[in-house]
Amino acid sequence: MKAFEYSRANSAGQAVDALGNGGKYLAGGTNLLDLMKLHIETPEQLVDLNRAGMDEITETEEGGLKIGALVRNTDLAAHPRVRQDYAVLSRAILAGASGQIRNRATTAGNLLQRTRCPYFYDTNLPCNKREPGTGCGAIDGYNRPLAVIGTSEHCIAQYPGDMAVALRVLDAEIHTLRPDGSERTISITDFHLLPGDTPHIETALEPGELITAVTLPAPLGGQHFYHKARDRQSYAFALVSVAAVVQADGTARVAFGGVAPKPWRVEAAEERWNEGAQAVTDTAFEGARPTDQNAFKLDLARRVVQTVMDAAQVQGGAA
Repeated sequence: MKAFEYSRANSAGQAVDALGNGGKYLAGGTNLLDLMKLHIETPEQLVDLNRAGMDEITETEEGGLKIGALVRNTDLAAHPRVRQDYAVLSRAILAGASGQIRNRATTAGNLLQRTRCPYFYDTNLPCNKREPGTGCGAIDGYNRPLAVIGTSEHCIAQYPGDMAVALRVLDAEIHTLRPDGSERTISITDFHLLPGDTPHIETALEPGELITAVTLPAPLGGQHFYHKARDRQSYAFALVSVAAVVQADGTARVAFGGVAPKPWRVEAAEERWNEGAQAVTDTAFEGARPTDQNAFKLDLARRVVQTVMDAAQVQGGAA
């Protein structure tokens, strides 16, 4: 691991003041430290946030929840309000990683986790995301787990997380603090970016900008589902995941994970919920560009949506 400077911050303001050029914020470290060991991330400075507060879940005036950036995944999944009113979020978190990792991983860190594309993790291979301009080895290489939609000629890496897929269904908002002291709010819709010709720029965050919290709007009601298809039952990233909130009147919200460079939600697909799983996925994946190795994800997505529809029907919904 390359040598780096280390400091601790006691507040969000102190953290953004302390971070210099080439620095990184350190929270749970469950992804960043692995990347540093592989020399994929080589920050010159780490600012440790673990004494900076931002670790509480509180009610908002609108009836929603404000989740501090440093709330651990285990605590978020187990929170009574989350389990009762945002069950899709709780289920998505529990579908990811191991108990040990969830005990360390944080809300903000989870949003910022990097792709698991094998070409990104092997510094001997070309990867435009890791090293812009070197090419994408995955396009003509091993690409079974990678994205089928939202890709570009420069990158077909997938976003690997579960939590953000549920946040996309819930219309979460992300709150930040800039180095100049100003605050801003970013919709989860706009937070993760498609690769285009700059696949190394993955989020809307500006240099030095710090996530301070995530807010959820008032509860949606309905039935909440998170189904994840993967190569083994535990500790594996999604081939396809589906987060859905299904209402008794037959309407639904649905987002997909494991299929795109960001949590994938197409509102026009939701409007076809009552037409069945094929109609939903036909619309959600219109324009998909799968490879020979991962074209199976399109049919797998349809089957996972059907599983959600069947479960909703069994539980008394209108799927």
